[in-house]
Amino acid sequence: MFADVLIIGTGISGLSFAIKLAQCNPEISLVLISKDQVSEGNTKYAQGGIAVVSDFEKDSYEKHIQDTQTAGAGTCNPKVVKFVVEEGKDRLKELITWGTQFDTQKENLHLVKEGGHSEKRVVHYKDHTGLHIQEALMNKIKSFKNIQILENHTLVDLITDHHSKEKQNRCYGAYVISKKEESILKISAKITALCTGGAGSLYAHSTNPSIATGDGLGAAYRAKVHMDKLPYVQFHPTALYHKVNGNTFLITEAVRGAGAKLKNSSGALFMNEYDSRKELAPRDIVARAIQKEIQKQPEKYVALDCSEISVENWKKHFPNIYDTCATLDIHLPQDPIPVVPAAHYFCGGIQVNSNSESKLKGLYAIGECSSTGLHGANRLASNSLLEALVFSHRAALNVINALQEKLPDSSFYKALPEWKGDTYSNSVEIKEIRQLRLRLQEVMTNQVGIFKTTNGLKEADIEMYEIYKKVQKIYNQHKLTNGLCELRNMVSIAHLIIQQAQSITENKGVFYNQDYA
Repeated sequence: MFADVLIIGTGISGLSFAIKLAQCNPEISLVLISKDQVSEGNTKYAQGGIAVVSDFEKDSYEKHIQDTQTAGAGTCNPKVVKFVVEEGKDRLKELITWGTQFDTQKENLHLVKEGGHSEKRVVHYKDHTGLHIQEALMNKIKSFKNIQILENHTLVDLITDHHSKEKQNRCYGAYVISKKEESILKISAKITALCTGGAGSLYAHSTNPSIATGDGLGAAYRAKVHMDKLPYVQFHPTALYHKVNGNTFLITEAVRGAGAKLKNSSGALFMNEYDSRKELAPRDIVARAIQKEIQKQPEKYVALDCSEISVENWKKHFPNIYDTCATLDIHLPQDPIPVVPAAHYFCGGIQVNSNSESKLKGLYAIGECSSTGLHGANRLASNSLLEALVFSHRAALNVINALQEKLPDSSFYKALPEWKGDTYSNSVEIKEIRQLRLRLQEVMTNQVGIFKTTNGLKEADIEMYEIYKKVQKIYNQHKLTNGLCELRNMVSIAHLIIQQAQSITENKGVFYNQDYA
């Protein structure tokens, strides 16, 4: 296949980027790759909303900028923070014109307050904002004839100079594997955009879906694209302790914004011992506080006391959480919700400029797989969807111009080599891949989680190298499968996280080495 623009990932970043490109130039050929069904991905699970300044009587750009910098432990890029915050309102209006609805109060947007925010500024659609945005964008995508969608395909590797005789330091598309046939397809493209999200599945407990295996990050790493701040992994403080259909279920921060309080197994409030902002301190502080309380008590969770929130408010603003808890015999608001921290968001990723361009020509990275400088050492709640909208808009405008430049002709792209390795036998047992994946998650959770130690990181490094050797042996001797592809990406990123973590010498934001405390 050949496309002017290949977009890998169909969350808010990939879909909004594709819509913007198709609107700007209906002659551009676009191919969208979805790892699962288009509806699946991290965006779908975003409960909270989008942080956008809209009430200028109480709020301001300056306040949002300051809150972002404070949450990021003073390590955010000031220039990036400024334009993301200031451009947010226009991007929100555009999202609404594309069919997205948000909760209102009288004639204004209904705003909620989340951890780290000094004012109410998070716009939302009940407690499943991400799902609603995903559905609206998917409906909008259907109106464009120049967008082709391939579902159930996973990124294997980027096509670069390594696969051609060129020396342009450029990306020429990607190899992807179909989940059903497990055959590998070459898709060459003038421009390639990674919108593949993070890698929450590196950890045993994650709010991400199981398909969040760092595919874009792994492929970029192997293509020698510069990666930045990968060890800054944000753990969401409040994930439901009980699994729901085998998955970790998020309890949005807005619940604490509405008045819910955290208590330990003795029934005592404890957040006042850690931060004056208590339950609404930035996520890194709340997650560490909960983890410390868990380590001091027999129960492996703390309680989120929701008794201050009325049944009416639960049903109006948090119906998804209310109904899900009811299926577990947790009856709100009288029953507390058992919660634990869970891997949630990668603050680092592929280093990009203000237009989402990576250092490999023709390769863009948008959303969680990128490192824009917005989040610094810790992401402010609900800034992720905002970042995706602003950077997809900027990337699209930049790509329109980039396509006007002199690029290799179509014959060059068609001549790029097919994937080598389909002739291998496929005798490897799925059980072996699953065991290695579980072992990787165990190492990352125990030694590269919320709390780290210098010795623990060294041990993780040794253990990860052993896992890598086993994965590499399977990769070299067998036909590539979807499960092996995911594991290969996970090992690549786990290795890089551990390597970068060992070079960090101070605690900031979500990175916490107990030896530096």
